[in-house]
Amino acid sequence: MMRPVSARRTARLGALAAALAAGLLTAGLAVPAAAQELPASDRLWIQAPGEQSLPLGADLPGRPLDIGLYHDNDDFTVTDGRLSVDISGLAGVAEVYWPSNCTPSGTTALCTVDEVPVLGDAYSPQVQLLVNAADGAATGAQGRITYAAVATGGPDGTVEAPHDSSTDVTVGSGPDLSVGGLAPVKGAQPGDVLTMPFTVTNRGGQRSEGLRAVITTTYGLKLPDTYAECVNGTTTGGDDVPMFTATCDFDQAVEPGGTFTLPRPLRVALADHAYRERVEVSVRPGNGATDLAEEDNYAAAGVQATNTADFEARGARVEGAAGETVTARLAFRNNGPAWIGNLGSGDSVAAVDLTVPEGVTVTSAPAGCEPRTLSGGFHPNPVGAPRYSCEMPIWTLPDTERAFPFELRVDRVVPDATGRVVLTAGGANPVTFPFDPQPANNTDRLVVNATPAS
Repeated sequence: MMRPVSARRTARLGALAAALAAGLLTAGLAVPAAAQELPASDRLWIQAPGEQSLPLGADLPGRPLDIGLYHDNDDFTVTDGRLSVDISGLAGVAEVYWPSNCTPSGTTALCTVDEVPVLGDAYSPQVQLLVNAADGAATGAQGRITYAAVATGGPDGTVEAPHDSSTDVTVGSGPDLSVGGLAPVKGAQPGDVLTMPFTVTNRGGQRSEGLRAVITTTYGLKLPDTYAECVNGTTTGGDDVPMFTATCDFDQAVEPGGTFTLPRPLRVALADHAYRERVEVSVRPGNGATDLAEEDNYAAAGVQATNTADFEARGARVEGAAGETVTARLAFRNNGPAWIGNLGSGDSVAAVDLTVPEGVTVTSAPAGCEPRTLSGGFHPNPVGAPRYSCEMPIWTLPDTERAFPFELRVDRVVPDATGRVVLTAGGANPVTFPFDPQPANNTDRLVVNATPAS
């Protein structure tokens, strides 16, 4: 079994709620803490592509095939990783060139990994094979590489990867465009104009009769240059993340091993609201041709600008007699100047967290507001909870506000009943946002039946 190296987090509070509910039910059984402790575990995993396409007739050094080992539990140190690679299934299909940390013997090789990491930002594959189509291989020929791995460490002293890891290899004929050279930028300033060139290389065995390139930038970037071959468009409004897109059709042929660049290097201009931006480039062959390996048809680079965004929580003051229902309009506001977009992680930019004042009951909560226990745990009922967390989208523009109207029933009049309204990152505790220059206004109050000033 192979697990993906990265996956965008799609499960939100719903999944968290289910997990917390299970934990809450367990806790309700009053099992002693020691009995609830699970034994420590760790597992070894092989990261490798499930499929690999090889161009037929390409005069290239070989297609890189990256393979890595990692484990789950950073409480353990895992060393002496031994990756076994079996290429017997490639006979007549492909040839493999081994790196220095692999020792081949016939159709197998043992590759060593001194230290096996956990999956994270510092992870990178430790073994890179070079794979070429074999002489005489026909278009459509297929084969398979299989893997096995063990390492030293974990709770039992040895960890072993599941035995169903493999890469299916297919020989194809046609162009294979690959985007490279797009480099990230840090420390930029709003108003800067940056040059961000990229190159498209045809790694296939047939030429590409022209190509289509789609250049996409996030909301804080603009393209100051125009190209006759491009049609420009923007996405704004509604629930769609605002962005700029240039769709370009070029008729320049790209021969096998040849490269393509824009008529002028790509430039991007940082708007006053720029913060964490991104440039994306995707390409495909022209004339409706199929690309042999689409996984390298795309590249992205981050552009980090020095900027701030003042997030603000807004509470409310309401009055009502016992038995009445009143509306408390809470709000989140981004005072700018920067927009904030968590496009990579897909996380909400913030959450408005309400602790319900004494003497009132929430009879209707806004969409997207999850009920919580007073300590921040899962609450089973959508109304009547003592606390609520209202998530924002994954992006927010400057000088914009999002309201969260709560319907409150006044059960009994408690003078100056006060509940906290605070910004969080979706968890139970307040946070300090690294871009926010005024964290003091991240907290406000919901006051019910305030005592008139004397």
